[in-house]
Amino acid sequence: MAFLTLTAAPGWAADDPLLRARLLYNQRQFEAAVSAAEQARLVPARADAADLVAARAYLERYRDSDTSDHLSNARDRLRRIDPLRLTPRERDEYVVGLGEALFFDGAFGASTTVFESVLRSRDLIGAEARDRVLDWWASAIDRDAKPRPEIDRRGMYQHIRTRMEEELAGRPGSGAAAYWLAAAARAQGDLQAAWDAAQSGWVRAPLTNDRGATLRADLDRLVLRAIVPDRAKVTAQSPESLRLLWEQFKERWQRQ
Repeated sequence: MAFLTLTAAPGWAADDPLLRARLLYNQRQFEAAVSAAEQARLVPARADAADLVAARAYLERYRDSDTSDHLSNARDRLRRIDPLRLTPRERDEYVVGLGEALFFDGAFGASTTVFESVLRSRDLIGAEARDRVLDWWASAIDRDAKPRPEIDRRGMYQHIRTRMEEELAGRPGSGAAAYWLAAAARAQGDLQAAWDAAQSGWVRAPLTNDRGATLRADLDRLVLRAIVPDRAKVTAQSPESLRLLWEQFKERWQRQ
């Protein structure tokens, strides 16, 4: 799951603790971001926006360390925020924070519903932020599906595949959609579709923001650790021959 940046308006961070908190968050300096946010909330009019930054920073600290206090601190900040005092963009960030907190609490179905509401507000989040929420959404469905009966799992993964196909139709540079199209097909047992989606994602990867570095690394792991072993079990091909086919395919599309 990807890291989701916060909106930071232009200005002098040294003179504005809220702006400084946002910039520190975007630089992944989460402890410092919390300290700046605590300073910013001393101004009552900015307390809610400051708590939002602190909550999101604590969520990232929890993801990095699995320390329960960080999740509790994030939940405390989210509970005391008055969403009506946030800007529309901040409210989207707030809803994403709620979704992340639910995800970390293990409430994957509820988390999916929350992220879905953000994905529906197409005009309020940019393409890069949308991709990160899309990744959270699919990850929540994946976690929710794993313990369910096979018939339920197939429908849930089909939901992911349908959404990702729609995303790619409108945003061919979506790395999250390209990855999850392959991952969901593999989870359904549709291994040929998973292989095809991995290949199409590989060649389309330069359209992503980092020119394919992250997507190609993720697809490579998915193919080698999951798709290849699964295909080898149901076909006459050995894992070694399938890995060779994948390496040959990548070599043909290696950037010169």
